[in-house]
Amino acid sequence: MQVIPAIDLERGRSRVVFWPGVSSGVGAPTDRPDRIAEHFVNLGAPLIHLIDFDGARAGSPVNLGAVGEIAARVATPLQLAGGVDTADGIRLAFAAGATRVLVGLAVADDPAALRACLAVAGDWLAVGLDARPDRLAAFPWRRPRVPTLRELADELVGQGVARLVLSHGGEAAEVATLSELARTVDVELLVAGGVRDLEGVRRLRDAGAGGIILGEALLSGAIDYTAAREAAA
Repeated sequence: MQVIPAIDLERGRSRVVFWPGVSSGVGAPTDRPDRIAEHFVNLGAPLIHLIDFDGARAGSPVNLGAVGEIAARVATPLQLAGGVDTADGIRLAFAAGATRVLVGLAVADDPAALRACLAVAGDWLAVGLDARPDRLAAFPWRRPRVPTLRELADELVGQGVARLVLSHGGEAAEVATLSELARTVDVELLVAGGVRDLEGVRRLRDAGAGGIILGEALLSGAIDYTAAREAAA
């Protein structure tokens, strides 16, 4: 299972200040996304996940300069979320240096929008889904009935989606759902959020997740990246 560091971008900087040597007092803290990304790539990160908070609010990518700086510093795939829920947003992200994009539930509920996004991104498109049934029920669906997570996953795969990202997938009930999806749906499954320790990493590994996206837990030092990779192996 891949362990994927995540960096939240706001006004060109990381929203979480990272200090890799905080436990020993070595080095200096930084909020520069390119330096944070380089640190984790040097430790073996196979992918860097970026969340454009300004872009999510604006409806189109905003932190493209930061994406470009990261792309210039590391030769590692970059997955961008936030502001990329349209074909034009995806084109901007790719032009800046992103190699993958993550779109939201609104795209999953709009076949025309999904087709347009897939036409630009193809296999490099991921769709984010909340694994919690109450969140699915609360979404303002355009269809007459709320789909189950399994129904939605089957539908998206049938339309050509190759990758799903489940948010808040670390709790026991969510892990059981993930395990069933991994067994029955032909799609790459990543999990973002809900994991606070190495045991949570092992649970997702055993459930069949293809990768886990860790943000603040890594940047704050709550989870050590090298230890997480060992737990995921």
